[in-house]
Amino acid sequence: MTSLFIVPTPIGNLNDITCRALDVLKTVEFIIAEDTRVTRRLLDHYTIDKPLFSHHKFNERSTLKRFIDSMLAGKVIALVSDAGTPSVSDPGFMLVREAISNGLTVECLPGPTALIPALVNSGLPSDRFCFEGFLPLKKGRQTRLKELASELRTMIFYESPHRLVKTLTDLAEYLGGERNASVSRELTKLYEETKRDTLFALAHYFAKGNVKGEIVIVVEGKK
Repeated sequence: MTSLFIVPTPIGNLNDITCRALDVLKTVEFIIAEDTRVTRRLLDHYTIDKPLFSHHKFNERSTLKRFIDSMLAGKVIALVSDAGTPSVSDPGFMLVREAISNGLTVECLPGPTALIPALVNSGLPSDRFCFEGFLPLKKGRQTRLKELASELRTMIFYESPHRLVKTLTDLAEYLGGERNASVSRELTKLYEETKRDTLFALAHYFAKGNVKGEIVIVVEGKK
């Protein structure tokens, strides 16, 4: 019997949740959420009434044993993040690892994630790619960028709006300003936008205005 369900949630449009995900959320005994306020809005939208407990990067070590003990006692629980698939640049890895090490059954449902739509929509090669998540903010950033300069596969990054221009500028400096790339933001939402150009041109474009929304950067590999 499955003890822990990993349940992807919509990255924007609430209609993107799967029927199976809703069935699981309705049947588990409680739900672990990154931000209970965000998850409560989703549950209210689908009239699901389940206990919610927080599990985020600031408390995941302290709450881990509590949730593992609950599953060992026979509880079936679901883990969700604010948007997309838990554990992908979101909390969840530690809980999954600990559950597996305790002999518990973990099942991850298929569902929304921002990186795949951004990759396909970029028009860049999608047969081979690597997901880098968020680049280091300071320590190790230059080292990582130098390593990626020789990467042959298409690269995918997550970034916050206020760091977008800096990251595009850094990528242009280390990978080459003429490297083709795309920036997708607000995927599945009303103001969804994908801008495709060179890294240099994209940095210049987004430097002109106030950028909002969740960001996915896709960069072609070295030719």
